[in-house]
Amino acid sequence: MDLNDLSMFVEAVRAGSLSAAARRLGTPLATVSRRVRALEAQLGVRLVERGRLGLKTTPAGQRLFEQASPGLELVQDSVRAVGTASGIAGWLRVSLPPTFEPWWQLVSRFRAAHPQVRLDVFTSERRVDLVADGIDVALRIGDVARADYVGRRLTSYRHRLVASRAFLARHRIARVDDVLAVPCAGFRAGPDAALVWRLGDRLVRPEPVLLANDYAHLRAAALAGEVLTELPPFLVDERLVQVLPRAPFPEVSVTAVIPERRYTSALVRAYIDFCVTHAPGLLVPPRHRARGGELLSGQRARR
Repeated sequence: MDLNDLSMFVEAVRAGSLSAAARRLGTPLATVSRRVRALEAQLGVRLVERGRLGLKTTPAGQRLFEQASPGLELVQDSVRAVGTASGIAGWLRVSLPPTFEPWWQLVSRFRAAHPQVRLDVFTSERRVDLVADGIDVALRIGDVARADYVGRRLTSYRHRLVASRAFLARHRIARVDDVLAVPCAGFRAGPDAALVWRLGDRLVRPEPVLLANDYAHLRAAALAGEVLTELPPFLVDERLVQVLPRAPFPEVSVTAVIPERRYTSALVRAYIDFCVTHAPGLLVPPRHRARGGELLSGQRARR
């Protein structure tokens, strides 16, 4: 078997299409397509289905991708270690939640520290399947639900209950029960999910006037003076006022997760170590943000 054929197949699955793989590899599209077909001919089995939305692996292709990727990464790391001073180079595909703006800065700083790294950032509110979607490292908010993932805790934060000064001039909110009497907006976690807030030791269920799966939309509605809402702290600025600070939202963890496997590339390890070092203090309101931070311990992913 030609390892170049196998490498192009793996890159095509990671990139999601032959054309994207060709751009990453700096190789003509026709060459990548021919190599993948040649690999299928050698193995006597169809590995990918080509469609309007890109590539989809067959069951045989998915097995080959999952089993071949770690070995190819080990070979690529060895070549990079010889060719570069740090050995940190190549494509890194990371998954981030939407509107996670401070992490954009962290990713840019990682690129600046390792100029030979090229980043492919995939933003999605859904919990991606790292192997099927070809993701090297995903950022998870809250619990890590997959037993076949390895997680390393990076930092934590609490949402804030906020409103504009104009809104608070019209609505008095002195107690948790007052939340139920004002127009509220919240994050829609699913098609049938109700709005539930845990504020201190109280669980409240406001009747929302707005649900959105984008915190930027919730922030815009709060800034317009229309609603009381929840926001991550890094989206709160001086135009918004925190409401009921003595009844805080629960703390949520931010975890970097990777598939559980015997070998993790030097590039992935370097990115996670960089996040561990720089994530603490990153997800606070902009005026409170500081550089650096303490080192946090890793953890195994939990069911």
